[in-house]
Amino acid sequence: MRPLLACLLLALSLPAAAQIYSYTDANGNRVFTNEPPQGSNAEIVQLPPTNTVAAQPTTNNNPPPNPNATDAPFSVLQLTNLPTDEAMRANNGTFSVGVNTLPDLAASQLLQLVLDGQPYGAPSSNPPLQLSNIPRGDHTLAVQVLSGGRVIQQSDAVTFTVQRVALGTPKATPRN
Repeated sequence: MRPLLACLLLALSLPAAAQIYSYTDANGNRVFTNEPPQGSNAEIVQLPPTNTVAAQPTTNNNPPPNPNATDAPFSVLQLTNLPTDEAMRANNGTFSVGVNTLPDLAASQLLQLVLDGQPYGAPSSNPPLQLSNIPRGDHTLAVQVLSGGRVIQQSDAVTFTVQRVALGTPKATPRN
């Protein structure tokens, strides 16, 4: 069976190795053919070798994220719209923060807020991210990038203060 297959492959390759001839016909046109005509001075056309390109080794431009890697996948990952020098006035404790990433998030990546060291809210791919009913006082906030449910990078934690105005009547102080 193998000798038959080898002969068949050789027979198929013969037309690819055929000669090309060139001659001038009766009307003065230059003609190229694989069979020289009878009675004409056809010249064999010497073709240069065909161009070939070796297959390039494939490289993975997006290696799987490694949370322990020293080179982070994002050169910029930071929270925005969060005051750090003054108290945030949010009477109901609800406010939004932005997230700046460079490069942009991939379609499979999500953002997760981390409030006071604990994940806060549901992961989302669309900043701004909202926080609700945050109590007054000092807090830390960071953002994580998740891919496939794993943390691939986390921003530096930012400390901020929430100031909420309490509405109500002050307690009366007894007068003597």
